[in-house]
Amino acid sequence: MTDLTLSVAVGDYDRTRPIYDGRVKIDGVDPVVMLQSPEEMFFNAFRHKTCDISELSFSSYCMSLTRDDPPYIAVPVFLSRAFRHTSIYIRTDKGIASPADLKGKKIGIAEYQLTANVWVRAILQDYGVSPSDIEWVRGGMDTAGRPEKLKFTPPDDVTITLAPEGRSLNEMLAAGEIDGFVGPRWPRCFAEGHPNVGRLFADSQAVATQWYKDTQIFPIMHVLGVRRSLADQHPWLPGALLKAFGQSKAMATAALADTSATKVTMPFVEDTLRLADQLQPNIWSYGVAGNEHVIDAFLTAHHAQGLSPRKLDIAELFHPATYEGYSL
Repeated sequence: MTDLTLSVAVGDYDRTRPIYDGRVKIDGVDPVVMLQSPEEMFFNAFRHKTCDISELSFSSYCMSLTRDDPPYIAVPVFLSRAFRHTSIYIRTDKGIASPADLKGKKIGIAEYQLTANVWVRAILQDYGVSPSDIEWVRGGMDTAGRPEKLKFTPPDDVTITLAPEGRSLNEMLAAGEIDGFVGPRWPRCFAEGHPNVGRLFADSQAVATQWYKDTQIFPIMHVLGVRRSLADQHPWLPGALLKAFGQSKAMATAALADTSATKVTMPFVEDTLRLADQLQPNIWSYGVAGNEHVIDAFLTAHHAQGLSPRKLDIAELFHPATYEGYSL
């Protein structure tokens, strides 16, 4: 018998490269792996259903589950996780010193449904700032115009306006036409050192660290999806993906811990690893077990923010074969 030839779209990460370069084998699969940006992967997956296996936006995936014929079933492989206190950018000349000061302000977003933005709105809610307190301005970050991956109708009390034609959010933030920006990528004007653009939380690492100690939440951003028709036809496939991507991540973390010569172009790797381990050993874990509270917090926020008409249950999210594994 020959292996299945399947297309796989994932990001170019240390935890996916062993899949890409063949050091880790997916049982029964001959993969055609494409390394793509999140924007490209997610647009292709939810607009055109192009790949057999694809990294997916957690938020857009949850939206798809409440609609007819969702194309993918997820595997609890969390290819992207990130603390999102770093993702709130402000004009420092607009009198914004705390989250409460965002009320009544115009904040740019690439898409309301972005997973990072769901987590940011949940964080702001803890400070008493509701989505309805902000005017959200939607547009492309660096180029004008950007469609939502999946269409949705925002709640009646939430205001979303489109950026002016021909204007990017980066241009608007740099010019002071919006008061801030929320998103998974830092705006170019911030990266270039604009004197009036900064982060809402100046020491975002310290704030996020304390938030983790209080909540034990390391936010999940992306999941791995497999075409439902393939999972139905080959019920062993989701388990094979969970196994292979787990092995790939283990290989990456082992290499990262070998600091005889750092594997990333970044100083202080040992210190960063130690800080992460002090928060939680194996903080970047795959699988449902141990991540239930993170997933449930996201599902609660997703529904509260109007992105899902009902709160999804964890049991709906992942292929049945991936909720538990064998032991020796």
